[in-house]
Amino acid sequence: MMMRKRKGSADHDSSFTGTLLEDRSDLKQCHRKTDAASDPGGAGTAMGRRYRRGGLMWRLRKLLICVLGIYIAIPVIIKVCPSIQAKLVFLNFVRVPYFIDLKRPQDQGLNHTRNFYLQPEEGINIGVWHTVPSVMWREAQAKDAEWYDKSFQSSHPVILYLHGNAGTRGGDHRVQLYKVLCSLGYHVVTFDYRGWGDSEGSPSEKGMTTDALFLYQWIKQRIGQKPLYIWGHSLGTGVATNLVRRLCDRGTPPDSLILESPFTNIREEAKSHPFSMVYRYLPGFDWFFLDSIAANDIRFASDENVNHISCPVLILHAEDDTVVPFQLGKKLYDLAAQSKSLNGHKVQFIPFSSSLGYRHKFIYKSPQLPNILSDFLSAPHPHV
Repeated sequence: MMMRKRKGSADHDSSFTGTLLEDRSDLKQCHRKTDAASDPGGAGTAMGRRYRRGGLMWRLRKLLICVLGIYIAIPVIIKVCPSIQAKLVFLNFVRVPYFIDLKRPQDQGLNHTRNFYLQPEEGINIGVWHTVPSVMWREAQAKDAEWYDKSFQSSHPVILYLHGNAGTRGGDHRVQLYKVLCSLGYHVVTFDYRGWGDSEGSPSEKGMTTDALFLYQWIKQRIGQKPLYIWGHSLGTGVATNLVRRLCDRGTPPDSLILESPFTNIREEAKSHPFSMVYRYLPGFDWFFLDSIAANDIRFASDENVNHISCPVLILHAEDDTVVPFQLGKKLYDLAAQSKSLNGHKVQFIPFSSSLGYRHKFIYKSPQLPNILSDFLSAPHPHV
């Protein structure tokens, strides 16, 4: 009996031990599952990383397809709708600064300036500013249109300023130049072409030139034989050479033409513009973009115009100009210097070093500008 009892006890102990071992095995497996779930280097996390990486690659691929689609669509849209290219040339829809009241030039520090409107064509009114020389500042306060008209009869010469694309006649760099010129004793007359600022109508090269010619004749009627100079900047240099070519063809050239940051023609300028950089080497670039400009009858061919101009020409250009590359201004000067129509007239090119940082629109900051103008115009400044 003792033997049986021991055997039964042994069987019971063996059963208990087996159960205990099974429980421990289950507990170890449970611990392993818990550790795998909590281990950042575990299989579950690796799968999650692969999933996230795959999702990121898909999003990048999707973004690349969208960018490529836009890249291809833009030249196609411009070719189908060439009027878009005209808007990109003129940028007349860009008004910087946005909240300027063009009827109040005094808000820009021009409190000896009159704002008014003229009509070069029926149904087209354009906004004009006339700033009198600084020496007439006190006298100009609270004066009416009649006084400003009579002020043209003073001995001070006049500069007709033709601004570039984008912005208005109230753009900051333009206002700063007016201040410099009127401080030197010049009347400054400037305006917004049709379609710019608060001027009516739609922009076109022909319309811009027509507006400039109308303003020139309007000024000439008021100043008689006193000097009248034409100053163009950027796209305004194309308008200026168009205008002066017309005047010279009529035998009535201006006293001088001053070109700030000029180009040869709009085709070469568009090809050199930073906006065209991403498409410059695209097959068919000329067909998509440059031919679309021509389809809008936009040429601004200053390189051709200089062969029909017969008055002194001064070209100012900064070496660090990224909008209109320096080499285009230099090329235009080389063409002008060889022009038969300009033979016997002063043709001068003034470069400004990159170290000065004048870029495309800050030449007015040059302390040498007064002397440059005085030397070129062969006359001391009127207020001296």
